[in-house]
Amino acid sequence: MRRLEEKIALVTGGGAGIGRAISETFAREGAHVIVADIDGEAAKETADQIVKSNGAAEAQTVDITDTAEVQALMAAIKDAHGRLDVLVNNAGVGARADFRHLTDEDWEKVWSVNLDGTVKCAREAFDLMRASGKASIINLSSVMSAKHTRQMAVYSATKGAVSALSRSLAVEYAPYGIRVNTLLPGYVETALIGRYLKNPGIAKALLTQTPLRRFGTPEDIANAALFLASDEAAYITGAALNVDGGMQTTL
Repeated sequence: MRRLEEKIALVTGGGAGIGRAISETFAREGAHVIVADIDGEAAKETADQIVKSNGAAEAQTVDITDTAEVQALMAAIKDAHGRLDVLVNNAGVGARADFRHLTDEDWEKVWSVNLDGTVKCAREAFDLMRASGKASIINLSSVMSAKHTRQMAVYSATKGAVSALSRSLAVEYAPYGIRVNTLLPGYVETALIGRYLKNPGIAKALLTQTPLRRFGTPEDIANAALFLASDEAAYITGAALNVDGGMQTTL
């Protein structure tokens, strides 16, 4: 049997990058995947590709910073499926600037998506996940929550907050059969950092921080998410899994 057979899974930011890889991996393992993204066309493209590959998926357009939209999404899942077994809070944005030049607008946008969006999805999904009886929340933090570089203050701050939130929710949700864990990717070849990796000097500098001497792929993160979503991780909650090529082991 596939590891997520008959599971209902919601992946935010599922239209591209890591979210798309997670959606496709979950579907191959038997899950019915709700691909949610603020970009409805991207979500539909991911869902359509899954269906073409004989998987089960549907697309939902949602702005996770809008409580009403998140509530509507959860209501739609309740009507269609009655429960939610896996929630992956993957949607995220970044802003690169010297801290002294960081605008209020950039600060608030990154916090709104990376932390507030995670909060709203985890909160509004509670009843659906309790109905599962054996559910898993996977929050995407980052190696940047613990290792820092200049011009990334707001991104690092939000990801540190996601990690702390995850540990707290692991305790609060445990009595209801809901596990909460965190993934901390290193440098992954996605649109978020892709423009930096095109610069040979920057790419070389980033690789020197990575003992495995390669950048991660979205599939690397998806495989780790699959483990945490599956029953193989049934006794794991409150954990932070580094998927970073060894970055956390370096100075």
